[in-house]
Amino acid sequence: MAEIRGLFISFEGGEGAGKSTQIRHLADKLTRRGFDVLVTREPGGSAGAEAVRHVLLSGAVEGFGTGMEALLFAAARNDHVREVIRPALERGAVVLCDRFMDSSRVYQGGSGDLSPDFLTRLERVAIDDTPPDLTIILDIPAAAGLARARQRAEATGTGGEPDRYEKENIAVHEARRQGFLDIARREPNRCKVIDATRDVATIANDIMAVVAPRLAGIAPAGGETEGTV
Repeated sequence: MAEIRGLFISFEGGEGAGKSTQIRHLADKLTRRGFDVLVTREPGGSAGAEAVRHVLLSGAVEGFGTGMEALLFAAARNDHVREVIRPALERGAVVLCDRFMDSSRVYQGGSGDLSPDFLTRLERVAIDDTPPDLTIILDIPAAAGLARARQRAEATGTGGEPDRYEKENIAVHEARRQGFLDIARREPNRCKVIDATRDVATIANDIMAVVAPRLAGIAPAGGETEGTV
C-alpha cells in the first residue's frame, strides 16, 4: 500500500443536519488556500458504489433484512475506498466525505439485530485500513433536522417520496442521533461534535477551527495562500 499523505475527514449526522452545506463551505475555504480537495459521499462516490446507492435508498433491499443491507453498504464502501478515497489520499488530497463508517454503525448497528462482532469484522473489510482521520458530527435534534430537511426540499423543489431512511419515525431518527453522540464519546480524538442548530457561518467557523490543526504537514497543491485558513 502506498503512503497516505493527505487528510480524510468524514461528516456525520442525522437528516437535515446540514452536512452537504458545511462540506461545500469547507471545500471552498481549503481550495482557496491551495489544497487539493476531493468531495465525495456515501452510499456512492465511485461507479460501483453509485450503482448500489440506488438499490439501497429505494428500499428494494429492506425486505431481505439488515444483514443484507449491511453487506451491500460494505461492498459499496470498499469499492469507494479503493477506487476514489485512497488514491486521493495517496496524492496528498484532503478528502471530505458525506457519511462513512459511522453511519453504518448507527443505521445498521442500531437496529439491534446484528452482532457487534459481525459489524466490526464487516467494517474492517469495508474500510480496508483507511479510517477517517477526523469525523465531524453535526448534531441537531431529530425533529428540528427533519423539519429543516422538509423546508429545504420545498424551497428547492426537490421534494417527492422520502427515501428508505427519511420515511422512518422520529423516535428512530432521535435514537440514531444518540448513536452518533455515543460514538463521539467513545472516540473523542477522532470525532468532534458541532452544534448544528446555529447559523451556517457560525457552524462553518467552528468546523474550520477543528480542521485547521489537522492540516499541518499537508502541502497545498497551489492556488491562493494569502490570509488565514
